[in-house]
Amino acid sequence: MTGPFEDVVREHGGTVLRVCRAVLGAPDADDAWSETFLSALRAWPTLPADVNVEAWLVTVARRKVVDELRRRGRHALPVDDPGTVHGAPLVGAAPGPGERDLDLWRAVGALPDKQRRAVVLHHLGGLPYPEVAALLGGTHAAARRAGADGVAALRLTYGRTHHEEGTS
Repeated sequence: MTGPFEDVVREHGGTVLRVCRAVLGAPDADDAWSETFLSALRAWPTLPADVNVEAWLVTVARRKVVDELRRRGRHALPVDDPGTVHGAPLVGAAPGPGERDLDLWRAVGALPDKQRRAVVLHHLGGLPYPEVAALLGGTHAAARRAGADGVAALRLTYGRTHHEEGTS
């Protein structure tokens, strides 16, 4: 590829960060974002001119996210209180300011793998369904169906949490 790599980071950095945050959460997402662009920078000179840069970066980010999830699986994570994850209560506490966002991330994280990846790649990553299908493996229709099922599940689970908050 030709052109300054800086422009690529400026143009696609937000998309890559949203994909990383959707799966990992904010602290580790920043590291995955950095690792994504370090890998991309190394490969940049040899990249074919006709490649879809955004789709390629999302694929690299997805691999970095998977690497981080595997790393987490091999190491114990210390917590201050066994009833919390990343400082947020697991159950029973009323959400405070900003915690509704955590509820949404938990709901996304609870989706089945294919639905979660379709929702993240399409709605957060901004990729069209044909590119989502290429990344997930499968047909355009299957990717669209997984995305629709994921959004429907989010409407049920996240909508129920929101409704319960309003009636408290």
